[in-house]
Amino acid sequence: MMLIFIMKNKWTVLYYENSCPVQEFIDSRSIANQAKLLSMISYLELHGPDVPRPCADILQDGIHELRTKLSGEQIRTLYFFCYKEYIVLTHSFIKRTEVVPVKEIKRAQSSREDFLKRYNDIDLKKKITDND
Repeated sequence: MMLIFIMKNKWTVLYYENSCPVQEFIDSRSIANQAKLLSMISYLELHGPDVPRPCADILQDGIHELRTKLSGEQIRTLYFFCYKEYIVLTHSFIKRTEVVPVKEIKRAQSSREDFLKRYNDIDLKKKITDND
């Protein structure tokens, strides 16, 4: 007899907007690079805040980065956690400097502020349930 275990992801990954900058960035990459980016997002969804360095890191003020190397480029996807079960991806970019530019962190903070103004825990759960 074979036992099959189905793991439910502890975290739900959401895109900041319907026309999400993360999805647009992924779509602009080659098929192989798209697969790698989506694989990293799945890894994040499965492990949440337990994703270790160098795959992920916290930047500041609750903004995190998912680190992916594609064809020699350092790709960063910024995200935040909310309501104990959600990870919201704000945007992705090619990192060309030693540290993540402050403007990218501020963009993620602004996205988080906007997102949290629009959705409380109950409304977010309802929206996700309605879309399933």
